[in-house]
Amino acid sequence: MLSVVSRIGTRNYLKSFNIYLHHNQIAKNSLRHTAVQNFDKNISRFLSYTMAHACSAREDHRKHKGVNRLIDEKSPYLLQHAHNPVNWFPWCDEALELAKKENKLIFLSIGYSTCHWCHVMEKESFEDIETAKIMNEKFINIKVDREERPEIDKLYMTFILLINGTGGWPLSIFLTPDLSPITGGTYFPNTDRWGMPGFKTILTKVANKWETSREDLTETGLSVIEAIRKSTMQKRADGDHDDHTMSVEDKFYQAIKIYKKAFDHEYGGTSGSPKFPEVSKINFLFHAFVQTKDNELLELALNTLDKIANGGIHDHVFGGFSRYSVDVKWHVPHFEKMLYDQAQLLMAYSNAYKITKKQKYLDIIHKTFRYLLKDLSHSSGGFFSGEDADSYPTSDSKEKLEGAFYVWSYDEIENLFKENHDKFKEFESLKPFDIYCYHYDIKEHGNVEPVSDPHGNLIDKNVLFVNGSLRDTAEKFGTNPDTIAALLEAGNDILHAERNKRPRPHLDRKILTSWNGLLLIGLSKIACISENTRRDEYLEVGKKLINFIKTYLYDNDKKKLLRVCYGENGETEPTIGSKPIYGYLDDYAFLIKGLIYFYVATLDVSYLRWAKELQDLQDEYFWDSQNGGYFYSEASQSDVVVRMKEDHDGAEPAGNSVSISNLVLLGAYFEDQNLKERTTAICNYFSNVSNMGYSLPEMLSSLLLIEIGLHMLVVVGPDGEKTRELVDVASDYYVPGLLCILLPIDRPHDVTRKSAASFKMIRNLPTAYCCHNKRCTLPMTDAKLIHEEFASKYLYIDESNVDKKD
Repeated sequence: MLSVVSRIGTRNYLKSFNIYLHHNQIAKNSLRHTAVQNFDKNISRFLSYTMAHACSAREDHRKHKGVNRLIDEKSPYLLQHAHNPVNWFPWCDEALELAKKENKLIFLSIGYSTCHWCHVMEKESFEDIETAKIMNEKFINIKVDREERPEIDKLYMTFILLINGTGGWPLSIFLTPDLSPITGGTYFPNTDRWGMPGFKTILTKVANKWETSREDLTETGLSVIEAIRKSTMQKRADGDHDDHTMSVEDKFYQAIKIYKKAFDHEYGGTSGSPKFPEVSKINFLFHAFVQTKDNELLELALNTLDKIANGGIHDHVFGGFSRYSVDVKWHVPHFEKMLYDQAQLLMAYSNAYKITKKQKYLDIIHKTFRYLLKDLSHSSGGFFSGEDADSYPTSDSKEKLEGAFYVWSYDEIENLFKENHDKFKEFESLKPFDIYCYHYDIKEHGNVEPVSDPHGNLIDKNVLFVNGSLRDTAEKFGTNPDTIAALLEAGNDILHAERNKRPRPHLDRKILTSWNGLLLIGLSKIACISENTRRDEYLEVGKKLINFIKTYLYDNDKKKLLRVCYGENGETEPTIGSKPIYGYLDDYAFLIKGLIYFYVATLDVSYLRWAKELQDLQDEYFWDSQNGGYFYSEASQSDVVVRMKEDHDGAEPAGNSVSISNLVLLGAYFEDQNLKERTTAICNYFSNVSNMGYSLPEMLSSLLLIEIGLHMLVVVGPDGEKTRELVDVASDYYVPGLLCILLPIDRPHDVTRKSAASFKMIRNLPTAYCCHNKRCTLPMTDAKLIHEEFASKYLYIDESNVDKKD
């Protein structure tokens, strides 16, 4: 692939940018020749969860003092800015046409409602009268919620990564009236500080540059857009020859080598800080372990999950996980809680349980499930997007602080234990407060290092954090792990009751199809576990979620998924706004995968058939018939100048990565060769992604299904407990690429895989057939024999694999 240097011309490109590169924050990462050359490898490698919104402004609101056009929007993020003195537009035709009419630059600000630094920039800049005056006079100002309109964010984040090397939110971009980017960055402080220009200075200089060098900037912006478009349209196979010619096996072992080197063997996760869960990488390690039986790979995955569960990123008081930790130990989190993290960690801990059978992983799952139901669920069955990191420390507070809802002083906990001493009667011989403080590392003057608290919000505060284990604490205080577990639970219940009196963080009430699809995958995986005593609860929540999506997030007339609906009140019917936002690639891909897994959990073929219908729609709306792979957005979107393709499994897996496994499984279930052929075209397009197993772990895991072949369990018999018991065997183990088919003989059944009908019962007993690559074991009628067959291949067995309270 040609580099950006040859497409744009180094001299013209740098000439157009140099004034900005030394007048704002991106100066420290100035555009070097090598950075430009690496554009093709960096493009699209940014966090993949983003979106914006459609316009429904009413003229009468413009006359109201303190209210701008965003007041008519549904997005919580846009509504947070509805009272700014900035003359904000949502992303809409009115704003784009006005920019062309007045020949003004567009200032595009992209963020999301639970974003801490978005709040900071709003307070410093967008609420400042002087700053707003410059913005209103010189620019058309547009606000976008990245979770509503991810395709807009993905395009302009690619540009920021090109010129800056790093990205983030809030994303601040200056566009020409034809939507070409000319410069930008992320968060800008409002005033000049530490030798760096503030936002007001940047606004003034950009506006002046537009007045004096309009043609140069326009030409540069168009060149950048054309470069991004060409890089997306051209086949990836014209890139690095070595990566292109490597076999799947070679890529697989290359990835294993990278993971062993890149992972933090002490604290888990990728080495360094900040630390993100990176669930796609963890799940790849599970798949790699099953394939190789290399215990080191499993230990990397389990150690990461154990450290996350012990860390402050995990809400020990009630359940759920924060977005990431700012330190290497998973101690101090960035306190926002996002639905997609809860969903994917449910998957990871489910896989961990299936491989190890350790009860502690089910316990973590149940606590996360409890949090989801209590704090993120809509009464009709969908789930909200997330909760903010910031909140008011008390009901009388005037300013929100990060983590205020979650952190504790030593004295607060001590007083709560004294006030509730009756709750610890069964532990009279012990010292409950001392045990609680020891186990969760609670200190009199707080346990947060200053380097992890740059704003000073956590001075003298404690973030609950486990350095050891239940067994370590029990040995310290001369008791047993069960007693410690019960004591800690009593303490957490007391803290939870007290915490409920605090002002809650802001709840983003957007309900996104993609994130709810991820949650459906997690719920389905857990509902498959026969040892899960709460299995029926997970199944019921999954069914309710699917019905919610069908009712509120699917346009049956247009045969399209919606991207988002809004549950402004958790007890009223969700709404979709005046102009619906239709789904993107990940909305389809994640939901389809969720439906496939929910079919395995229920064996209700209707879920599988809806997955197939949605796959056909995804192929129609997003498939690139020229080069292969799926575009992120539909061709019908005229306000998006480039249709992007993701090549990175980041905070969420890429839509193309998930689609490969969906196509493989649906192609096998329905014996549809056309679906299988699409996987080849996707693989060809992404074949030369450098270090695929690390950049696209979900995709490489999907490719292994093609390379190694699928497993199939067929069970024939009357639809009853004995027959279902045979089916449950498959549910109890982590088996990548499993087809599960039930053939009940006592009622009509809807078989998708017609060739499966040839399987018969033996000795008039429910019978199971375990097959791989069209080769089957002898038929089995005893569930114990099937468990032995699966355990020998998929269970981690060693001396320490005993269920301990650790």
